[in-house]
Amino acid sequence: MANINHVTFPGLGLDFQLNEIAFSIGDLKVRWYGIILCIGIIAGFIYFLNRASKTEGIDPDHVYNITLITVIIAIIGARFVFVVTNLDKYNSFWEMINITNGGIAIYGAIIFGLISMLIYCRVKKLNTYAVLDSAAPGVMLGQIIGRWGNFVNAEAYGYSEGVEKLPWRMGLDEVFIDDVYRSDIQFVHPTFLYESLWNLIGFIIISFIYRKKKFDGQIFCSYIAWYGLGRGFIELLRTDSLRVAGLKLNSIIGFASFVVGLILFIILAQKTKKELASAVSYESKFSALKVASEGDALKPIDDSVLTGSDPSAEEAEEPGESEEESEKTAEEDAAETPEDAENADEADFDAETLAEQDSLDKDAEDKE
Repeated sequence: MANINHVTFPGLGLDFQLNEIAFSIGDLKVRWYGIILCIGIIAGFIYFLNRASKTEGIDPDHVYNITLITVIIAIIGARFVFVVTNLDKYNSFWEMINITNGGIAIYGAIIFGLISMLIYCRVKKLNTYAVLDSAAPGVMLGQIIGRWGNFVNAEAYGYSEGVEKLPWRMGLDEVFIDDVYRSDIQFVHPTFLYESLWNLIGFIIISFIYRKKKFDGQIFCSYIAWYGLGRGFIELLRTDSLRVAGLKLNSIIGFASFVVGLILFIILAQKTKKELASAVSYESKFSALKVASEGDALKPIDDSVLTGSDPSAEEAEEPGESEEESEKTAEEDAAETPEDAENADEADFDAETLAEQDSLDKDAEDKE
């Protein structure tokens, strides 16, 4: 019954007998760990598809392609990193590539998967940060679910002094610290649960942030910073850590991810702020020019605009032309004055003669 794991949580009154094998097909044994990982991948894909197509406006075909390529490359990367950091455990190439016995590194999957996505986006000329934003929460969702495969296998636990006093302590029949069996230790930290809960909290927070997203890359940076910080501390408790030069590799990568994510977040935020300020300034200038052009359209068109002449020169010539016209008008008026006066005198004489004649005629009628 080597595939049965006895796991207890005495402080919570829980006791489990967990069979690692879900079912068998001939000699092929299908493990719960693999099934749970597949469920996590499917859940992450569904989230990615919805976010990418509905929120970011990315063609679903790209989502299918990215998922297919990334999952394969991520699994290869996860196995590669695990093998490289545990070369002394393998005697042949077949043992190295035989993943059925377990042995993968989550950061290997994340790093290799990220590289494959970056290359795809570059080749297809997609908005890289928009793609990463829509994919990051999906990866986190897959991690939330996938960590429960460690629970079934009774692995990925941690240890520290005083753990036996914690109400959520986890009891195991066999405890190994750095591959060394420790009969004196019975209770451990359920670090798989810590990471699952940490990712769940992060997923909720990031989902809220997504609704108020300010710039491309904001969600991706939030994810790598959040996960990196939590994984860095949780890894310090783990008893099965991958080590390089005696240091816990995943803790180093986790804390480095937090720093990189935070710095990149600030850089992208500042860049977006400057671009927005520039856009607002441009829009203001454009609006001002538009208003000015509309106002000019209501004014009469200046002949100088059509002829290309210099308005100032015309203005300078106008006073001279006015004086000449005034002199000419005065001369004409002077020349016409005697004739007009003679005509006026004749008109006055005729009027007086008619008046006298009317007066005589009236007197004659009165005498009669």
